[in-house]
Amino acid sequence: MPRILLLSNGHGEDLSGSLLAKHLIKSGISVDALPIVGKGMHYKKERIRILGKTQEFKTGGIGYNSLKGIMYEIFGGEIIYFFKKLYLSYKVRKKYDFYFVVGDIVPIFFAWFARKHFFTYLVAYSSHYEGKLNLPWPCKFFLLSINAKKIYTRDYLTANDLTQQLKKKVSFLGNPFMDKFYLIKNRKKKFAYSIGLLPGSRFPEILDNLVSILEILENMSNLKYFENIEFNFAIVNALSTKQIKSILKGREWVKIKKNLINNTLEFNYKFIKVNFKWNSFEEILFKSKFVISMAGTATEQAIGLGKPVIQIEGKGPQFTKSFAEAQRRLLGKYVFCAVNYKNKKDKINQTINLMIKVMYLIKLDKKFLSSCLANGNLRFGDTYSCMKIVNDIRSSITNG
Repeated sequence: MPRILLLSNGHGEDLSGSLLAKHLIKSGISVDALPIVGKGMHYKKERIRILGKTQEFKTGGIGYNSLKGIMYEIFGGEIIYFFKKLYLSYKVRKKYDFYFVVGDIVPIFFAWFARKHFFTYLVAYSSHYEGKLNLPWPCKFFLLSINAKKIYTRDYLTANDLTQQLKKKVSFLGNPFMDKFYLIKNRKKKFAYSIGLLPGSRFPEILDNLVSILEILENMSNLKYFENIEFNFAIVNALSTKQIKSILKGREWVKIKKNLINNTLEFNYKFIKVNFKWNSFEEILFKSKFVISMAGTATEQAIGLGKPVIQIEGKGPQFTKSFAEAQRRLLGKYVFCAVNYKNKKDKINQTINLMIKVMYLIKLDKKFLSSCLANGNLRFGDTYSCMKIVNDIRSSITNG
């Protein structure tokens, strides 16, 4: 039985990595995981063995973080933690036949440093950002290594671009984090008009993001456009009911009820009805006509399903103005965002106007939603990507 160590570098990367690991194990390959950032909750959920101790960092890496976020991570011990993980991946190298990298240059470097044959899913990079992918140095050198057996990308454009740049085959076989949506039944079932609210998943900024979305809702409460609409917050387990109640206290929100069976809190602000739901992300996304989002992977999944997105620029440290702008380039024109605003009030008003615009486009333009879906298919590909990638890896292992 071949043995693979899966290296991933971030929340979304862990999600894709855990889904791929699950399919690799089903195919008869032994898999352990080494999440470089975070606690590896997705691996734990799928019961994938994790190597070493894990630690959660507030911003999830330096990337598009604010200066404050970067400094926090440096002085918060991320650099030392990085070298501990690097040493561990090198120390265990003889126990595995291959490494499988999901993420960016960091886990690629780990695999190269360990001198292992490795497979790569470049989920963190896309040619959609600039039209041509400029890989960070020395990432291209690592990918040109004889040890880099297979390279998979997150979209067609990147696969074609890197095939030309590297002069070796680079494949796009879909995005693993979209697979679970294709397995959900009743996709064509009709629901009440609802809008999904995605504040993200990372502390401490999820609290600020939650307040930013609440402010939008509060300013909508005098507009009849939004009567008879159900708003659903997708809440991560780390955010407690006590924290939500604390945020809403003093903001004139009225508690309706708490549904313990469905893990739901219901609050009203004038005629605005909001449900705070735990463990209901997929359901919320399917039901929603569109979403208001300050999230990373969740926004990508919304676009992949053909859902228009109203994006709100955040304070960070991760979901910053620059992160939001990069996300719009990655996901295309169906991410709508207020960008040229004078002040907070103007930002809120512009965001509400964008919501009204999208509502009218959905209602009056018959081609709008089909165009959103076509964009999602272009950016994220077809179904059953995990199976396709795993089959390709098995073929590569079998044929040498």
